[in-house]
Amino acid sequence: MAPVTADHNYDRLKEVKQFDESKIGVKGLVDSGVTAIPRFFHHPPENLPGPKSKSRPQLTIPVIDLSRDRSTVVEEIRRSSSTLGFFQIVNHSVPPTVIDSVVNSLKDFFEQSAEYKMRFYHREAGKGAAYSTNFDLYQSKAASWRDTLQVRMSPIAPDWESVPEMCREALAEWDKAVVGLGEELMSILCEGLGVKTSKLQELSCLEGRVNASHYYPRCPQPELTVGLTSHTDPGVLTMVVQNEVGGLLQVKCGEDWADVEAVPGAIVINIGDLLQMMSNDEYKSVQHRVLANPVEGARVSIAVFFNPSKRDGVFGPFPELISTAKPAVYREFVYEDYMKRFFSKELDGKTLTNFYKVNNTKA
Repeated sequence: MAPVTADHNYDRLKEVKQFDESKIGVKGLVDSGVTAIPRFFHHPPENLPGPKSKSRPQLTIPVIDLSRDRSTVVEEIRRSSSTLGFFQIVNHSVPPTVIDSVVNSLKDFFEQSAEYKMRFYHREAGKGAAYSTNFDLYQSKAASWRDTLQVRMSPIAPDWESVPEMCREALAEWDKAVVGLGEELMSILCEGLGVKTSKLQELSCLEGRVNASHYYPRCPQPELTVGLTSHTDPGVLTMVVQNEVGGLLQVKCGEDWADVEAVPGAIVINIGDLLQMMSNDEYKSVQHRVLANPVEGARVSIAVFFNPSKRDGVFGPFPELISTAKPAVYREFVYEDYMKRFFSKELDGKTLTNFYKVNNTKA
């Protein structure tokens, strides 16, 4: 592929601003019949996935059955969290009907008319529901081919009047279901670390929940862009459900990328940067990305980010995990400052964990 050449007459900011102010999203571009994606969606070749090597073994993400005995589940989740930082769970407590309902209701929203969706298009994430294309649209070097509806669920309940009506009931049911599952997973993760099983919950890690629903329509030039750039999540834990359009979500495994296949009824779980630091590097937050969608049907995914609700809380490695043999890898920090740092940069592969390392002289 030819490298992206500099064009001094190209005003990227102007084009981004025009697109953002149109409020049509990438779905609107697809509906308008574009055959060439706007230039600000073009990623440099080094950020794009290369051809898959046929000689390399197929990498897969573990699927863990939560109905097995507790000790087996704790060990399997501990092992996955310590290496890949990703796993899928089946036979969990969330009814399939709740997953189907929330996925279908969000798909319904994204496929409404542009005029309807414009009512919800803004970038003030704290106000009810925020529909937009790329939260880091103005900070990033290249935009990604997806639209998002973000709803802050807790600690303050959303203003339901500002949430699209076709999503309200399904999102409320989904949130109720994920709280119970989140509590169970946090207990298992604590047990795997050998700390009090209620520790994460006591640190309010179940209470700061944000729901981000992503819509990845077909991209006319998928070889030039991505659906979601390679990154790690900043919080404690992320829970994801997706529709049947699979093969797009990938996890970094060493120098390779593993596909996270869409398993019916499964929920994808991944460790966030904050839990990696609190576990003093026992658990790993791993880079992941979504490829641009080359097929006709849209991929719909719904991610719940579990974060502390105590914005002024001080976080760092659990004292129980620090010893002479294993000193603290990270320094303590205020959560509010940590999140400000995350939202001040583009979503990219560089995690926040390096910034908070004890031996980081730039901190």
